[in-house]
Amino acid sequence: MFQRVWVSSPGSWALRKPDRHRDGKPTSWKCGFVRTIIQHPCPRHDSKGPGKARMLKKIQICLCFFFVSGILYEISLLSGCCFSYMPVSKHFLTPEQVLNLGKSIIFLETTERLEPPPLVSCSVESAARIYQDRPIILFMKGLTNDTALDLNSSYAAFSLLSSMKNVFIFPLQMETVFQETPLLQWYNQVVPEQEKNWVHVSSDASRLALIWKYGGIYMDTDVISIRPIPEESFLAAQKSRFSSNGIFGFPARHKFVWDCMENFVLKYNGNIWGNQGPFLMTRMLKTLCNLTDFKGTEDHSCQNISFLNPQRFYPIPYPAWGRYYEVWDKSPNFNHSYALHLWNFMNHNRKAVVAGSNTLAEKLYKAYCPTTYKDLIQNAELRVFT
Repeated sequence: MFQRVWVSSPGSWALRKPDRHRDGKPTSWKCGFVRTIIQHPCPRHDSKGPGKARMLKKIQICLCFFFVSGILYEISLLSGCCFSYMPVSKHFLTPEQVLNLGKSIIFLETTERLEPPPLVSCSVESAARIYQDRPIILFMKGLTNDTALDLNSSYAAFSLLSSMKNVFIFPLQMETVFQETPLLQWYNQVVPEQEKNWVHVSSDASRLALIWKYGGIYMDTDVISIRPIPEESFLAAQKSRFSSNGIFGFPARHKFVWDCMENFVLKYNGNIWGNQGPFLMTRMLKTLCNLTDFKGTEDHSCQNISFLNPQRFYPIPYPAWGRYYEVWDKSPNFNHSYALHLWNFMNHNRKAVVAGSNTLAEKLYKAYCPTTYKDLIQNAELRVFT
């Protein structure tokens, strides 16, 4: 599906999905590796060449040593359970290899920018901290396979995120993402230059295709994670009877996601913002469920899909988005929330987190993405002052 940057060969490594124990429980993805070895017939005894036999034995011992070293090294790469983490080796892994591990947390950057803003960095870092046993993937449209991997020397946020052991940054190649989905025909016919909402529409499509193919959780890059989401198949209510598409999760090949992709193409109208996003999710959910108003902090369930209360991700609704950048007399505890959507689309005035401002957003950065706060907020202020 994706262009490879490293290919395993016979006698080397191949990633595989987690096995299951006899009791049916899946093993951890972190050590899901299998070594592929070509079996060779045992060499026949050659009475005329004892030196040759000894040489072959030494070669076999060396090969075994390299195999074992490789096993331990690659296990430590993702899990960190045996050895210290070595970031450069993450570049050997392809998107498919990481996605096939399952239960990924997926972020998308569909603009051409290569330097993630602090809020994007905070979103990814907070997810990496909350979901330490799951791969966190940031797909960037501006990144290509030809882009030099030493970008981390130029972009502070890129370097910061690349150094996190369970964070992976890959190019977003839409044509390959849409393969084997109803979205491919649409993508081949649409003209991006003529689409006024292309950045949002292409993101709406890409998130559906990736979750359908591989499963996991999709999150917008302005969502700060504060505790794990316990649901596997869920949509997030933005308000009663209305679903967002800024965060959702499903197992791979889920019928609801496939139906959403078909409706995306059938009802496509790129001129209406959200028609392929939250409005799509809402109209598809309504075909399955009789949506009612939420009472208190209860969640709704329909057809084995959890429709999560607005308090889970949107305790501050979009008309009040600016409150994240205000000073509160008493900060809310968000005890009923799994993550917080900061409504960056509404932030036309480009409000930002400023060190020492004591705003709610600054407190969230300090609590859930402290490295981003230190490197991109405090250090930036220090550099400007200097």
